[in-house]
Parts: sequence; structure tokens; C-alpha cells
Amino acid sequence: MISVPVFNKSGEQVSTYEFDPVVLAVGVNKQLLHDAVVMYEANRRLGTVQTKGRSDVAGSKKKLYKQKGTGRARMGPKRSPIRRGGGHAHHLEPIDWSYRLNKKALKIATKMAVLSKFLDDQVTVLDDLTMAAPKTKDVVTALKALGLSEKTVLLTTATHDPVVYKSARNIEGVSILPASDLNTYEVLAKRQFVVTKSALDKLVGKAV
Repeated sequence: MISVPVFNKSGEQVSTYEFDPVVLAVGVNKQLLHDAVVMYEANRRLGTVQTKGRSDVAGSKKKLYKQKGTGRARMGPKRSPIRRGGGHAHHLEPIDWSYRLNKKALKIATKMAVLSKFLDDQVTVLDDLTMAAPKTKDVVTALKALGLSEKTVLLTTATHDPVVYKSARNIEGVSILPASDLNTYEVLAKRQFVVTKSALDKLVGKAV
């Protein structure tokens, strides 16, 4: 069993939370986590490099002068790569680097990533994180009380809460996602995984 303390926004422990790690995953497969992270990184890659080839530059396709009888070296059209203003011989074109792993594998990888955070003692459980109105200062104060002001944080709520989202989105090093939107990359990219008790119920009590 895994047992973790539950804190309030003031940084005081109010209870503990226990669950069987098997409900997340039977273990942590580092190769699967690596494959998932590489996929997400590839999907974030912008393949927007581009240069002009022969067909992209302006100019006639006709030879500048006839092949023989001029006494000069033979010469192709103005667009030739060997002429000033010509197209590149091996020009670059936009590339789509994105690809997808198996949907079931990605779902398992996300659970393994969450489990790895618990095994590495990088999880902070909050009893509640509700706010009456958007206020960044309240989230900053809570993170400071929890001793996380100097760490990168992934804040996870049970559902999308517009008030909490607006309060945390501008804090440097802090990301916020509902439990249903978690993925391997987002979980592992941040040092500390801060999750509300209700969100943790969704992750370990009911399948993600």
C-alpha cells in the first residue's frame, strides 16, 4: 500500500490517503515511458523549415542560349542551382514529424508516470482547492506554504475549474490540468505532482 499525507492550502497535514499501487500499474516500464515522451516531443516539433527549389523561384525554364555554336560553356535555365538567384539543388520542405503510439499503451504509460511520482516521493495531495474568484496570489501563497515555490509543479484538479485555472496559469513553472487530460509528458515534465484528493480518487478509485 502507498500512504501519503493530505495537506490543506495552509500547508498543514489534515489526513492521510492510502491506495493500492496496482490500481495504477503493476510496475514502471521505463522504456514505455521513454517511448511516450519521445512521441509527445516529436508531436511538438515544428517542421516548418523550407527553402526554394528550382520550381519555386522566378524565371524562365528555357535555356539561356543554345547548347552549341556559341563558343561558351553550355548553360541551363536561369533557375539552375549553379546560378545566382537559382533554386536550391536539395531544397528543404516542411516535414510533419508527428506520429501516435498505441492508445492503450499511452493510457498505461500515463498511469505509470503517475505511479513513478509516488514512488519517487514527488507528490503533494491537497484536500481541496476551491476559490471564489480568480486570484493568482492565493495559489502562490498555497505553493509557498507547501514548500513548492522553488519547484516546477503540475497542478491537477478533478475537473476543469476555470477559477483555479485562471489563478494558476500565469505562474512561472506551474501547469494545471484536469485529471482526464493528464498524459505522460506533462506528468514527467514537472518536478512535483500536486493533486487534489478528488482528482486522486478519479485516478486510483475509478480508472483514468
